[in-house]
Amino acid sequence: MIAVTGANGQLGQKVIQTLLNTEKANTIVALVRNPDNAHALKQLGVAVRQADYNNPETLKSAFEGVEKLLLISGTEFGKRFEQHKAVIDAAMAQNVSLIAYTSLLKADTSPLLLAQEHKQTEAYFKNVSAPFVFLRNGWYTENYTDNVDSVLQMGAVAGAAKQGVLSTASRQDYADAAVAVLLSSQNQTGKIYELAGDTGFTLMEYASTLSEITGEDIGFLDMDESAYREALIKAGLPEGMAAALADSEHYAASGWLQDNSGTLSSLLGRPTATLRATLAAKKKS
Repeated sequence: MIAVTGANGQLGQKVIQTLLNTEKANTIVALVRNPDNAHALKQLGVAVRQADYNNPETLKSAFEGVEKLLLISGTEFGKRFEQHKAVIDAAMAQNVSLIAYTSLLKADTSPLLLAQEHKQTEAYFKNVSAPFVFLRNGWYTENYTDNVDSVLQMGAVAGAAKQGVLSTASRQDYADAAVAVLLSSQNQTGKIYELAGDTGFTLMEYASTLSEITGEDIGFLDMDESAYREALIKAGLPEGMAAALADSEHYAASGWLQDNSGTLSSLLGRPTATLRATLAAKKKS
């Protein structure tokens, strides 16, 4: 069986759907914090089990019979390493043969605040000799396209990435890549994949593309890290999240979210979705 943590999340749901394209529902385990909120997953016929990162007791039986696990990293900054550690320990106790972990692009050397808990988690995998494969995901295109309405309302793309290139890919791309690794006939243990979109863009290019698609005149508001952080807080983001996102864009300016290896499209066997395609799909929806 293949299990997916965070299966109620945006990435987790896409992974489950992709698995169902080729795998029988009774061979897939959707691990969620609260099974009462997993009605859509239950309707798909997959097994739904509780696996609360913050409650290790729920993890003891979550991995029974599981051969391969996709550990989707948590979202609670400052708590993620301990959460990941609890999952790894529980999975190893059940002799899971492969744990694929969604890490961050260039996690081992990245100066991003968001990379720190990924570094700790990757180190722990190695320290306990867990059977890992690291999926070092780059930025999601949706990190930007999900905010299109507010950008259109403001009339500008605001950010602190300067002219740094963002090699983004869609959530679906990353989901499909995770499935490709989980279902691969080749031994994946110990492999590390740096995953990013084929074609990147700057924030100015994002504004230009959005202008072309919508017919609106969208500008680029170039901000420093501090001003961008304050703007995010004013927009309603928690201070920790705002600081992490502003820090990420600060380092994106010097290339830390850029990658031209083509590893992601190689795993997919197809090109990654472009910014324009993702924006166009959102417009249709």
